[in-house]
Order: sequence, then structure tokens, then C-alpha cells
Amino acid sequence: MVCRPAVLFALLAFVFVPLAARGQDKSPELAKQLAQLLDSKKIDAFAAPDAQNAGSYVAVLYFPGTQLLVVSAKYSAPKMLDDLLAKKDYRGVYVELTSASITPTRVFVMDTFADGLVAKPGGGTASDSVERAGTSLTFDGDWKKAKQSEADYMKAFGECDAAYGQALQLLVSKLKSTT
Repeated sequence: MVCRPAVLFALLAFVFVPLAARGQDKSPELAKQLAQLLDSKKIDAFAAPDAQNAGSYVAVLYFPGTQLLVVSAKYSAPKMLDDLLAKKDYRGVYVELTSASITPTRVFVMDTFADGLVAKPGGGTASDSVERAGTSLTFDGDWKKAKQSEADYMKAFGECDAAYGQALQLLVSKLKSTT
């Protein structure tokens, strides 16, 4: 059997690209770390400013063993959120970010099972969803239902997972440094 380079390349890409994509998922390990930190500190909400983006904040609402709700966004009145943070009113920050933040900057993640985003959940498993810039995405593995190609679905998943990973990393870092 003679193997042409193009066929060999296509076969290798088919086998290794999905493996590489899975290895790049940022959120699963960070979601587990955040859940463990929240459990250990016996809190179900936390928030912090995003030092990399002036006027941006990240907040989480945690339902132990069930769900992480994480929002990151710019806020038009940062002083108000800074005051809430000073009072450790993390739920207040969460509520403000989910309801009154600047919509084009908002990323809101509903992480079912608090295990990070999953692109293709197993049969019967609840799916994760992300709202970003006013557009809702459901990661249930059915890109056809969403009227997308698999490549577009996986690209959107990668972008959402990266954004979620950044938000989780910020929360984990801030929570570790909080007494």
C-alpha cells in the first residue's frame, strides 16, 4: 500500500487535532480548583476586579456540587462595585454584573456540575452554556441544531473556554490571596 503525503497528513490531522483541542481546554482544572477553594472557605459567592482590564470585574455564584455561575464584564460605575467589594458584598457585585454591566463586554458562563466547560457532554448529561456580548451559546454537542458547522462550534467553544479559563484563573488567584 502506497500512502500519499496528503492522505497521511489528513489521517494524522484527524487523529491528533481533536486530542490537541482537548488538551487546550482551560476551564476544567480551574473550575475544580475554584470549587474546592469556595468549599474550603465556606462561601458561595466571590468577586474581584480584573487588574488587566480597567473597569472590568469578575464574580461567581456557587451552588456546591451543582453549578458555577461566572460573569465577567466592564461596569460603567466602577466606584459602586469597588464599594461593594470593600464591604465583601460579593453577591451584590454578581447581581450588578449580571444585570447592569456593559452588554458587549459581558461573558456569563453557566457551568453545570462546576467541572469546566464541556464541548460534547455524554448522553443525557446537562450541557453548559455561555452568553457573550448578548449572544447565547449552548454546548450540548449538537452543532447542527445550532445551525453551525462542527468547526465553527469548536471554534466558539475554544473562545468561550479560554475566556472562562481567564475568569476562573483571576478568581482562583484572588481567592488564594484572600484571608
